[in-house]
Amino acid sequence: MTTNTAACTLNSPEETADLAARVAGALRPGDCLLLEGVIGAGKTHFARHLIQSLMDVPEDVPSPTFTLVQTYEVPAGELWHTDLYRLCSLEELEELGLTEAFENAICLVEWPDRLQELTPPHALHLTLALDPEHEDRRRLTLRWSDTKWQPLMERICA
Repeated sequence: MTTNTAACTLNSPEETADLAARVAGALRPGDCLLLEGVIGAGKTHFARHLIQSLMDVPEDVPSPTFTLVQTYEVPAGELWHTDLYRLCSLEELEELGLTEAFENAICLVEWPDRLQELTPPHALHLTLALDPEHEDRRRLTLRWSDTKWQPLMERICA
């Protein structure tokens, strides 16, 4: 399976929020976004705006750092936002029910390296990197193997 990549620069938190909303419009149950990057890179900011853009009436979207999973009912179906930073084993992941959610819900996963072999092969990887010269600027790298992501990448990375 071929891995494709694309990259872009997000010059502000507003550009990150706008991109999240554009990605959100293409998501369907069974889609999985893996959000990678160091603490403070903007993973939760991206996820928060993506989720809010899918809501009929936007509400507060807390970080799932301590709850591990937050679920939302959005018009497209169920959405899971999970932060795996504090997890240490695959058994803990399986207890969350995440593997079932990968099949039936839209999933946003922060710290996806914890998934190991449970990483869905159809996922879209989004890596946010800090820019040492500009506090608000981020470099976004996208990686995917599943051809279903290609139309979205052509729209957002043009």
